Amino acid sequence: MTLLVAIEGGDGAGKATAAANLVALAQAAGKSAKVLAFPRYADTVGGHVLGEFLSGRLPRTMTPQAAAVIYALDRFESAARIAQLAADHDLVVLDRYIASNIAYQAAKVPTDDAPALIDWIVRLEREQFGLPAPGLTVYLDTPLDVARDLILRKRQRSYTDRSYDEHEADLSLQARVREVYATLAAGSVLGSWMTVRTVADGAMRAPDAIAAEIGGAVLGLLGARPPAN
Repeated sequence: MTLLVAIEGGDGAGKATAAANLVALAQAAGKSAKVLAFPRYADTVGGHVLGEFLSGRLPRTMTPQAAAVIYALDRFESAARIAQLAADHDLVVLDRYIASNIAYQAAKVPTDDAPALIDWIVRLEREQFGLPAPGLTVYLDTPLDVARDLILRKRQRSYTDRSYDEHEADLSLQARVREVYATLAAGSVLGSWMTVRTVADGAMRAPDAIAAEIGGAVLGLLGARPPAN
């Protein structure tokens, strides 16, 4: 049975690094594993539109509901890819997944309106679009000041040449996203969650330490032992 693990967190949380390290750990333990990152800017219509949106090139403002549909469309167009990876591998690591859509769109509406929007997005992605639930969602909890520094260290993105995209530049949005993620984790929305603190004693933890914490839980679900050092 293939395990789908979603790596979640705000912008600059270190999701891509954690996802790559988790795959490496799984492979070292004898399991086949692959990463699929969302949005898929160059591979889907939804991904292309999201690139235009995040780069500030769309000629109109996008409502949270409209954005939710486009983010979900990117995954709907990727359903066959997800299914193929699941058929070919023991572990599929998703660098952002359904919870990202929920966290970012719910962060844009008044707090009292968020629960209804969360439920609507879950139904859209899981029921209407038929996307599989993750077996585990890993939330990388990263303070905003650390995350913003990490964003500046990212490699050049395909969809923008700016230092911060539309979401990354909005500090109040990022703060609210962090709050929503904590709520989703506490409520086990979409299934089981694991929260990983990426900062200790005021400093970013080593990527290997973060990977080892995540890997211990994931390899346990896969019935595999961590590789010997």
